[in-house]
Amino acid sequence: MFNSNYFVYITSNTTRSTYYVGVTNDLARRLHEHFQNSGDKKTFAGRYYCYTLIYYEPFTSPDDAIAREKQLKGWSRSKKEILIRKQNPLLKSLNSLVSGEE
Repeated sequence: MFNSNYFVYITSNTTRSTYYVGVTNDLARRLHEHFQNSGDKKTFAGRYYCYTLIYYEPFTSPDDAIAREKQLKGWSRSKKEILIRKQNPLLKSLNSLVSGEE
């Protein structure tokens, strides 16, 4: 997983009622930033407490990662959920895969 330099990821809140799609070159750092911004009304992920990683895709090209992020952001919630559940059927937190923490 971590041989790639870029990631498209989806985070959610604890009730899995909201999804946030993002792209980064440092997944652990970005998840930490989402957690630190919890409750911050100025950011979407902060406003909805979306700091739990539930899906990711690795990329070697930043252009490919950005294109995929834009594609996923255009999808309906149901289409995103089908994609997520293929990798993570129970929508479990994947944060520990990245940071060693939950």
